[in-house]
Amino acid sequence: MARENLEDAAATLREAADAASDDETRERLENQADQFANLAEADRGPDHGKLARHEHILSDISDEEGGEVADLVDDALESVRAFRETVEGV
Repeated sequence: MARENLEDAAATLREAADAASDDETRERLENQADQFANLAEADRGPDHGKLARHEHILSDISDEEGGEVADLVDDALESVRAFRETVEGV
């Protein structure tokens, strides 16, 4: 179930990439989507540090973009945070 949160984040970030108005943002979002898709399928899930780095990148993108892209990135962040609640440690 928890891995579904990472899959949801990847799918939402792909939507955000499609809605992005510039190539740099589109590429950053596609990169993040690919990474979350890979994490969802990995044998071992990401740790808190890796997830925090992704959250930071996504927060920066959301702050820079605004509008529909920011809303979609914020939705993806919610999925990441939901997954992070299932990770042991810190």
